[in-house]
Amino acid sequence: MKNMGLQALCLVDPPDALDSREARSLAYGAWDVLDGARRAGSLLEAVAASAAAVGTTGRDTPAAWSPRRLAAEAARLAGGGRLSLVFGPEASGLTGSELDLCPVLVHVPTDPAQPSLNLAQAVLLLCYEMRLASLAAPGPAAAAPREAPAPVGEVEQAVADLRAALLEIGYLDAANPDRILAELRRLIARGQPTHREVGLLRGLARQVAWAGRVARGGPGVG
Repeated sequence: MKNMGLQALCLVDPPDALDSREARSLAYGAWDVLDGARRAGSLLEAVAASAAAVGTTGRDTPAAWSPRRLAAEAARLAGGGRLSLVFGPEASGLTGSELDLCPVLVHVPTDPAQPSLNLAQAVLLLCYEMRLASLAAPGPAAAAPREAPAPVGEVEQAVADLRAALLEIGYLDAANPDRILAELRRLIARGQPTHREVGLLRGLARQVAWAGRVARGGPGVG
């Protein structure tokens, strides 16, 4: 990270051994990044204030971007806010629910004969592409002001309200609601809704839930 000029590190549920001599020797010259790292209990807590979260995956899925495409579109995704690059544990990667929080996925197109990368290599590759794009970017130009997108935490609150509403009216399968919900989350994230738009979506979801309860003969209060 520090080689490529990045400083903001957040560790989700990190081990206790990060203060050990071995860990600090691996971070030689970048102790300020390690010591300044923010701790979080969950991925949602870690990215809640970010404008967008980008997840890394070892699977070469059609929807996954290359690191170069990510670097080219990073400014648009961030919309003037923070863009979080999310890496999973080296042995297992990110879980399905963690990837669901990341509407954009990135895959390093390695050779199928030797596809695996260690965590440090993957981080360096993405940070390198981000730095190249930053160095090549033109100077600031006058542009029409654009309202910043709502942070991930607010969008997730809207997704939770939408989940409850769509379960109330029977649109989601109660036995497996997250399969369709993951697609709806990506749809919402692609639109980069503003704070006001997220508020409108939450109000809509609550009204849908209220209408569903009324239709089933439940209490007509939302």
